[in-house]
Amino acid sequence: MILLMCACAAVCGAKSIDELAEFGERATNSLLASLEVRRHLLGWRRSPKPGTLGRVLQALDGDALDQAVGAYLADRHRITASADMPETRSRQIIAVDGKALRGSARLAAPRRHLLSAVTHDRVATIAQVEVGAKTNEVRHFKPLLAPLDLADTVVTFDALHSVKANITWLVERKKAHYIAVIKTNQPTAYAQLAALPWTSIKVQHTASVTAHGRRESRSIKTCAIADNLGGIAFPHAHLAIRVHRRRKPTGRPETRENVYAVTSLAAHQTRPIDLAAAIRGHWGIESSSHYIRDVTFAEDASTIHTGTAPRAMATICNLAIGTLKILGADNIAKTARAIRHEPERALAILGITNNPDTHET
Repeated sequence: MILLMCACAAVCGAKSIDELAEFGERATNSLLASLEVRRHLLGWRRSPKPGTLGRVLQALDGDALDQAVGAYLADRHRITASADMPETRSRQIIAVDGKALRGSARLAAPRRHLLSAVTHDRVATIAQVEVGAKTNEVRHFKPLLAPLDLADTVVTFDALHSVKANITWLVERKKAHYIAVIKTNQPTAYAQLAALPWTSIKVQHTASVTAHGRRESRSIKTCAIADNLGGIAFPHAHLAIRVHRRRKPTGRPETRENVYAVTSLAAHQTRPIDLAAAIRGHWGIESSSHYIRDVTFAEDASTIHTGTAPRAMATICNLAIGTLKILGADNIAKTARAIRHEPERALAILGITNNPDTHET
């Protein structure tokens, strides 16, 4: 009952334990009945107070909550994707990315850090684990993805996770593909990619956009490579990728940057435009998921730090964002405000049947 209320409150934009409780206080008797809030002996229904909500969230099994929410979002995402027109269907792309819960740090304890698997299209967090310090992300890569059906899925990740054992497991055991961005923290691989004959390869796709006070253009080139890259282990790598980015902020000099990546997809399995979209989509998780959690749901400003509560609040935010994104919402803040004025709509959005039993005590 408490978790159902928290889920509905988050869909309405609640971003703290106090706001979760305020949702219950404003809820109609019918809505509380649908959420299975029991009636007081005197006849009214009393929603949980902030202290009660806090104690419940602190004591939750974080892994079980993430597994339940992830499975729910994955199922809804799969149903929505299967309903798309056949000509618009493509491989599912999932980003593996980490996020710190800044407000969870205390003098005696570091900030919590979560590692997530997030779909690129109709953004939804379908798996999440707590990893503690950020340097521990690599060993949580397999546990994060192990429960997911990744056959013929493309997984994107940055240089931190470009580890031979992870890549081999992903391709050979999970039957997935990958696109791995290579940065200068892997100097040998980065140098080898940069040394490929890019100047003799024609640009295969370009895209430009003007927004946020700057003009940005990207061009992509691909080059077929062997199963390993010059002695540096990249199992099942078939294509090397170079993305050239040019940015021109208004009133400031233009900047240029080359981004390198490798993928297990062969040239006949993908197109440069699809690779460009997947790489940009991985970077886009920052704005389509993390930014919403930090700004709309005030995650960075949150001071919740006890027990499992920080992770539970993040998971509840993931549930709200994923559900609304899957339904096609572009502006989560605006959508949540609209639902807040008619909170009963949160029931249908979450798939809760509004059939309260009015006779229980």
